[in-house]
Amino acid sequence: MEKALLWRGAVAGAFGGLLAFIFGRIFAEPFITKAIDYESGRDAAQAALDKAAGLPVEAAGPDIFSRTIQADVGIGVGLIAFGAAMGALFAVAYTLCLGRVGSVRPRTLAILVAAGGFLGFYLVPFIKYPANPPAIGHEETIRARSGLYLLMVFFSILFLALAVVLGQWLRNHYQLSTWTASLLSAAAFAVAIGVVMGLLPAVGHLAANKAEYGNQATETPLPLTDPSGRIVYPGFPADVLFRFRLYSVGAQLLLWSTIGLVFAPLAERLLAPPARAAGTRSEAARATA
Repeated sequence: MEKALLWRGAVAGAFGGLLAFIFGRIFAEPFITKAIDYESGRDAAQAALDKAAGLPVEAAGPDIFSRTIQADVGIGVGLIAFGAAMGALFAVAYTLCLGRVGSVRPRTLAILVAAGGFLGFYLVPFIKYPANPPAIGHEETIRARSGLYLLMVFFSILFLALAVVLGQWLRNHYQLSTWTASLLSAAAFAVAIGVVMGLLPAVGHLAANKAEYGNQATETPLPLTDPSGRIVYPGFPADVLFRFRLYSVGAQLLLWSTIGLVFAPLAERLLAPPARAAGTRSEAARATA
């Protein structure tokens, strides 16, 4: 049964990845293009400043893949593969929860696990380290940023799992209602993850950023100025950043919603027949008694 659930999760995730790609291609891609155009214009302005100052200017290398290939084939294949992987992880979490979270219907449990996956894998880490379009982020901080984000994902998933365990313990040990136990465990999760967010540094506070750009909260490019302080190129457009992040959240919400909604009836059909068969046997036993 575990393998059957795993394949159903992977299929649901791949379908969710496809829908997320279509959503992102329509809504997010134009803002990715604007971010790339901004980066190209800023690089050209920086090259002009360096040339005027007598500094060597490196020529930009050719793109290995065109923007069309990146925006269509690259992102599409990547999101479908990512969705399948998340769907498989979702199915593993779903299997672990079966029979351990009370008498919850398979369909309802699928929706709850999908909501937990969206919170743990994406939304909570996003609050601390939100997604950035091209032109935001520096090459020298890639490893640090990746490590911090993965650490945030780890604590988010860990505390979410502990919150579920805490809710079950409160309900069974103190005879609390499911609603009250859920509220208390959610509050404990919020406090614990808030402490982690407070302890982890902001991206702008990384040593490489502070040494070159000062003590900033983010890596969002500030206006480019010449030696006299005159602005020669504006900072990164706030509207482009906001829309990119908004549609990033929308794509992930669509992915995890699809995983839950597609997996739910598939799991119900797989798990419900044994329950109905058991009910039929018990009714037959009572009839013959």
